[in-house]
Amino acid sequence: MRRYRRLGGFLVVVALAAAGCSAMADDQGAPGLARQYSSPARIAHPPKGPGLAHGQLSGLVRAPGGPYLKDAMGRTVFLHGVNAVYKYPPFYLTEAPGKPWNFSAADAANIARLGFTVVRLGILWQGLEPGSGGPNNPAVCTPGHGTSSSMYNAGTALRYLRAVQRTVDLLGRYGIYTLLDMHQDVYTQAFRGEGMPAWSVCSGTAPIVALPGRWSHNYRNTALDVAVQHFWENDVVGNLQGQFDQSWGTVARFFSHNPWILGYDPYNEPFAREVTADEKLNFAVQLECFYNGTQDSGLLAGDTPVSCPKDDPRRGVIPTIQRADPHHLIFVESDIYSSHNNPSLLGPMDFPNLVLNFHSYCSTRSPVTGQPTNVDACSDQTLHTMLRRQSERPTMASRFQRGGPAWFMSEFGANQNQDLLGQVADYADALQVGWTEWAWKYYNDPTGSTAEAMVSPSGVLQPAALALSRPYAQAVAGTPISSSVAHDGTFQLDYTPSDRVAGPSIIFVPGRLHYPHGYCVAVNGGLIRSAPGAAHLLVSNDGASTEVSVTVTPGRCR
Repeated sequence: MRRYRRLGGFLVVVALAAAGCSAMADDQGAPGLARQYSSPARIAHPPKGPGLAHGQLSGLVRAPGGPYLKDAMGRTVFLHGVNAVYKYPPFYLTEAPGKPWNFSAADAANIARLGFTVVRLGILWQGLEPGSGGPNNPAVCTPGHGTSSSMYNAGTALRYLRAVQRTVDLLGRYGIYTLLDMHQDVYTQAFRGEGMPAWSVCSGTAPIVALPGRWSHNYRNTALDVAVQHFWENDVVGNLQGQFDQSWGTVARFFSHNPWILGYDPYNEPFAREVTADEKLNFAVQLECFYNGTQDSGLLAGDTPVSCPKDDPRRGVIPTIQRADPHHLIFVESDIYSSHNNPSLLGPMDFPNLVLNFHSYCSTRSPVTGQPTNVDACSDQTLHTMLRRQSERPTMASRFQRGGPAWFMSEFGANQNQDLLGQVADYADALQVGWTEWAWKYYNDPTGSTAEAMVSPSGVLQPAALALSRPYAQAVAGTPISSSVAHDGTFQLDYTPSDRVAGPSIIFVPGRLHYPHGYCVAVNGGLIRSAPGAAHLLVSNDGASTEVSVTVTPGRCR
């Protein structure tokens, strides 16, 4: 039976109650009948070294158009995961025992054991292209049309990317994809954030003085406003966007044939001064031009024509990345303000393999710890943000993605409230969208708090991990109808099977956390292909049914 919740006129399915096990099938698993078994409590450990456990996702993921990601077998793919970003020198995470930027095999193993299949891994422009000199360098910041790339050093970029590659490869050995995220917050360290190199700060006559109080106060710093406008207008001789795009081209070429790269997130939480409607519209134009370039400026939402800043690069960051790597996905973000249930004005972008990438946070939370001060208000605002992105996604349809781009929630959470995190995960199941939660570890985050971490520095699971490690369909051999986890731990998946799909559906079952006494599986319209107790439950279509239903309940079958 479905349960619904009405919020602001939206009727949303938030859970589906399962009916329990059905009748036994014969040993051959007769088509159309349920097959069930009891399983002991067991958790499958990820493989050590090259190779994957039976049934794990692998290979290229694509976005052909419509809301879903697809794998090479044609299955619908849902990814759950975490963010991991190190915001100080050397501006990456890698295996480095004893160092604060250490990301170890134990981290990868724990992420896999929790059932996560993707890490949104931070890379920073200031690490890729540190250059030389500080803010307001006349060689960079003099007004004019920029053509130079004087700060780029191929050797520096290569050393940086080799360190990142070690982490990508480590994650891949545990069956985990990497979404490379060019991270920034409040532009640069001078404003108590991170991301952009010091030489890229052009504040003119405005003094560069960080504002006191919470770090986010600096989003209203006058010097920051000037600096980010020079980036979005690209109107200084240092060619800021051109150099940024060049770095992205280097990243994409380097990883173009890595099978464990999911894709690229070109710019985390883009922002500019937005106070009036005209300023919001102006920034939407600048952002669309940054993505597309002047040669294909595109349209805003509502088919509003775009007229790009005259000094913007002819080829934007999306075509730059796709020229270097035509294989992997590109996760485009709207402006930072859309994460609080404000509209996105991004329109169609005429490129393949795009994903509408959004963040969903609430306003009613502690400015120090990030913990919600009103769980219901937080839950409602987060849901409405998700619903708004769902309604906006089809308006971004293009000739390459006639059903609009796929969508993905790459940040939410940043707290330890299990009720709120569980509700958001329920909404994501109901709306059929994948996610990466913020964040894996604290890493002394200058724009975060210790309460955000999913695990402690020593790897002890925090409440967020217990709320978000949950049963879910990692791959569906057809078109999903619904998916849910009930309060008693019952998991239900219903889908329309496809004879074009080569592989089985894959359902992650977190035995140790949610099914300590084992689990019972009942399937209608399919056949179980995995061993009892497997962390990855495999279900193949029976070839005769028009709908497949999978129910997983705690304990042995009765």
